[in-house]
Amino acid sequence: MKQENLQINTFNKNSWVVTIIGFDIDNPKHYQAFKEINYSWINQYFKVEQGDLDSLENPEKYFLATGGAILLANRDNEILGTTALKPISNNSFELCKMGVSDSAKGLGIGFALGRAAIEKARELGAKRVYLETNSSLAPALNLYKKLGFTRVEDFTSPYKRADVALEMYL
Repeated sequence: MKQENLQINTFNKNSWVVTIIGFDIDNPKHYQAFKEINYSWINQYFKVEQGDLDSLENPEKYFLATGGAILLANRDNEILGTTALKPISNNSFELCKMGVSDSAKGLGIGFALGRAAIEKARELGAKRVYLETNSSLAPALNLYKKLGFTRVEDFTSPYKRADVALEMYL
């Protein structure tokens, strides 16, 4: 199952041409990059939790089979960033597992992934995109604000690290 590429989100910065593509479950590089990039940021700042293991070890079941999507930032067949959309209700999706490889941070890849994910959520019929993060991740909070997310005051999360929730109505 190969998701269609979102070619509208190709961008060029500092001589890098990056295209946001859909996750291909038949491509071992996609699976490996999704795991490595996400385990890297989680282990850098937090502890891996059961929800991380469930989603990263079986992304097809956790995201794709439920009607969600996984998007990857690709440059010359190298995956530099990831994000995923998971349906949480009829018209809401959770934006999760967003990460960028250390070598590509600061190049606008997170913003491109975020924009592509919002567009993909619209294509999937979403009226709302929701996400959870941690207050210690200032660059992530700034990115989400730049994308147009606003704070949710009361929420519960299965993740111990999640102390901030944000949402965007489409």
